Amino acid sequence: MNQPASSPSISPAGGVVIDHEVARFLALLNEGFPPVQTMAAADARAAVAARRTPLTNADDVRSATDVGIDTGTGRIGARVYRPHGPEDVRRPLIVFLHGGGFVFCDVESHDGFCRQLSREVDAVVVSVDYRRAPEHRAPTAAEDAYAALVWASERHDELGTDPARVLVAGDSAGGNLAAVVALVARDRNGPALAGQALLYPAIDPACDTSSFETYAEGHFNTAAAMRWYWEQYLGADRTLPEPPELAAPSRAASLTGLPPAVVVVTGADPLRSEGEAYAARLAADGVPVLARTYPRLFHGFLTILALRAGASARELLYADLRRLLSVGSTAGAPA
Repeated sequence: MNQPASSPSISPAGGVVIDHEVARFLALLNEGFPPVQTMAAADARAAVAARRTPLTNADDVRSATDVGIDTGTGRIGARVYRPHGPEDVRRPLIVFLHGGGFVFCDVESHDGFCRQLSREVDAVVVSVDYRRAPEHRAPTAAEDAYAALVWASERHDELGTDPARVLVAGDSAGGNLAAVVALVARDRNGPALAGQALLYPAIDPACDTSSFETYAEGHFNTAAAMRWYWEQYLGADRTLPEPPELAAPSRAASLTGLPPAVVVVTGADPLRSEGEAYAARLAADGVPVLARTYPRLFHGFLTILALRAGASARELLYADLRRLLSVGSTAGAPA
């Protein structure tokens, strides 16, 4: 377990001991985050977008370019981040999928995090603006995410990236999409992946694990909100697509042959149990897994750059990804 150093601690509901800075952030989130489960999707998007903080790290990357991707069923956007440094080398490629319950957030909400990710891993990051629910139900977001992986993998020369060092990553609902993309790439003989990074991922719509009961409310991400997210993505009856792992990666018959994984979970989170269970199942099926649990932190903390308590966890994540992507390059300089 890895945890940032903390000041004197307190224990909120659920018994998770946290430091004062984290407690202040958590109180603000609990008090100010809109009750999305009572709102229409468009209103929830607007309310969440209104809470967005100004970008403070624009200079972390050399460039950030918006592009369009034809998925075959529609056109989506993406933002390509290129780090500073020489242009005549091949860098890793990270396809990033933002969280937001399949309903809200976008490339703008995760702009600062993706810039920092690109800088710290020295990677080209493609942040995907997949289509969102309920207007586009499962598996549209997953298919968009996979189409973005294929698009980027067909442009290694243009992007200056290394085909041997491709990773898919995402947080929360984006962690679900990253896990699904890894499965789809395996099953469709798609682009080879060097790794997958699943950050407090939403894995299954059953919403019946022990952490859903223990941390149902009071820790920012609530059980009620999670059920609402799944209903937006799957429909009121939460009917899974076919095959079911297009929305619920834990329903795959086997996880054998998937790329190595970094799985991050937080202590006080309804999603804790399913994230830990998915990491354990990956390992049981022979997939190399690095699982990290942060018992004193809360859902979403990694992308809150102003949270000092999350800084060392982000540094550790970036180090984990650099190690995962440290395989020998199979390509020379970009053409």
